[in-house]
Amino acid sequence: MTAPPLALSFGAPLGLLALLAIPLALAALYAARRRRTAYAVRFPAAGSLAIAAGAEAAWRKYLPAAFALAAIAALALALAKPQKTVAVPVEGASVVLVTDHSGSMSATDVEPDRLSAAQAAAETFLDKLPKQTRVGVVAYSDGPDGTLAPTTDRERIRTTIESQSASGATATGEALQVAIDTLAPDGTKAKSKASAIILLSDGKTTTGRDPVEVARVAKRLGIPVYTVALGTEDATIPNPISPLSPPIAVPPDPETLREIARVSGGRAFTSDDAGQLRSIYESLGSRLATKHEQREITAGFAGAGLVLLIAAGLLSLPRLGRLP
Repeated sequence: MTAPPLALSFGAPLGLLALLAIPLALAALYAARRRRTAYAVRFPAAGSLAIAAGAEAAWRKYLPAAFALAAIAALALALAKPQKTVAVPVEGASVVLVTDHSGSMSATDVEPDRLSAAQAAAETFLDKLPKQTRVGVVAYSDGPDGTLAPTTDRERIRTTIESQSASGATATGEALQVAIDTLAPDGTKAKSKASAIILLSDGKTTTGRDPVEVARVAKRLGIPVYTVALGTEDATIPNPISPLSPPIAVPPDPETLREIARVSGGRAFTSDDAGQLRSIYESLGSRLATKHEQREITAGFAGAGLVLLIAAGLLSLPRLGRLP
């Protein structure tokens, strides 16, 4: 995944030059203390007078200077116009989950089985999305057989996802076309730049149109397809014709899914365990439904600087302390 942008940046980085005032202030304080020490030598009885007056704790006399220096740092940062990177929901975001529930999804190489892992990952995806993000579902095996138009009704989405059972062939191209028609019903470019498809499959297309050609249509309409190839190379399922017959090999088909993602402008992922699959879906939830914006936080630094200056002034009063 793409690395997140830096959390803090500066709109006027030259303002950071004001931080040079800190070492200058420290040098001035050091010089002042040297002069004070020299003065104390001429009057050796000063220590006895301090004891008689009730000497303050050694650390306390440094507090005013510490607060003053912290105030300088905060105000210097305020001059540089600090900006914080925040994730905000994308308005009008629509995502369609296209989930394979063909017979090979009953394989148990991904615990507890491929289909259950895919359903749990979809739940993670929904939890990661902002509530206003619309999500649709296209479930398929021999063909698309469970379709839900993009909606914010999370319960309907979960019901559609959980109602799937593993059986039948794999018609990935047909399912992709239905998802495209859902996001761009009139065959024109998707209105929302956040429109996207997430395709999870565990095997080769065995029926229907070529999914790679359908992915080219998605590219033309501005709909990227993010693909997840689920399963391991040595996975098998029991032979449905006869339990006594050798099991059927059901390896995933990452090559085709990678090509679908490339052609459409999306990204391809592979997963061979449930934890990794959930992580992929969680990351996709952040990528597709949020965007990063810069928010200026100058006021916070300026306010902190003023508070620190006031604290330094109060601590410098005769009863509270003084600058060293």
